[in-house]
Amino acid sequence: VQLQASGGGLVQPGGSLRLSCAASGFTLDYYVIGWFRQAPGKEREGVSCITNMAGSTYYSESVKGRFTISRDNAKNTVYLQMNSLKPEDTAVYYCAADVPNCSGYGIEGGNYWGQGTQVTVSS
Repeated sequence: VQLQASGGGLVQPGGSLRLSCAASGFTLDYYVIGWFRQAPGKEREGVSCITNMAGSTYYSESVKGRFTISRDNAKNTVYLQMNSLKPEDTAVYYCAADVPNCSGYGIEGGNYWGQGTQVTVSS
């Protein structure tokens, strides 16, 4: 069971990036998938998640309206489209599978984690 996150990089404020979370060894659409981020000196934050059955999506208040999570079952990949990026979005971003808390009340936890991908928003 492996998750591979990719797509990070350096972008100017207001720019966009699309992160990918590709799975091997299991089928992603059987699981709740989440994106998390951790900035230096800060706690890990749940950014977005997508449920396995209905495909419901949830976002933290800090990214709502700017980020979009989606799933491509044919590619066994979950994406995080990030628009209107701000310097405070700078962090290492991780994807996780089997997220136990994915709701409007919060995005927490995960039993399978990929390695992080660095996102830096700076002019």
